[in-house]
Amino acid sequence: MSVVEGAVLALLLLCVLFIIRVFVVVKTGSQFKPGTRGPVSVLVVVGSGGHTTEILRLMDSLSSAYSPRHYVIADTDRMSEEKICSFENSRPHPNSKSQFTICRIPRSREVHQSWTSSVVSTLKALRFSLPLVFRLRPDMVLCNGPGTCVPLCVAGLLLGILGMKKVLIVYVESICRVQTLSLTGRILYPVSDYFFVQWSSLRDKYPRSIFLGRIV
Repeated sequence: MSVVEGAVLALLLLCVLFIIRVFVVVKTGSQFKPGTRGPVSVLVVVGSGGHTTEILRLMDSLSSAYSPRHYVIADTDRMSEEKICSFENSRPHPNSKSQFTICRIPRSREVHQSWTSSVVSTLKALRFSLPLVFRLRPDMVLCNGPGTCVPLCVAGLLLGILGMKKVLIVYVESICRVQTLSLTGRILYPVSDYFFVQWSSLRDKYPRSIFLGRIV
């Protein structure tokens, strides 16, 4: 066997092992129960406009046990930071006010951005997401559709693949999506540990999804 053939064989073996590891991490995600030994560190991906409103409504239903809370917004988002601070300052638990941070990363895809340039911007966002997620090491990534969440979920999944820490990927599809999933939803559906939809029509089309009615 030549050196080139050996290198190709080794690369193929690594790819197979990587795919197996991804499968194991995704399939065993629901068995992971964070919070049994204390607070749950959560990374919350905040979009803009309706996405921000929905995710903050969702956060309002979570107890103070979800702490610290790390909010991640796009660097071009000029309004969400104020909404997050207002929301956190209005929480009924005074001791939890300091248990949140706000981080910014480049946006993966702007509205009406071409697919070709989206690949480049997503890779740029991933470059910022990896060190952020590896530093914070959250127990859970919570998101509801903005494109910014894709590189963050990939970074969280990579932590588990590398055996460093299992990070739950929890995705809540927007209430606006009645018949079809959003692009982000279609991307994250196969790898999310918990995938919530808010219309029964979507649950019928996507059997791995969870339907609990209107949750935001």
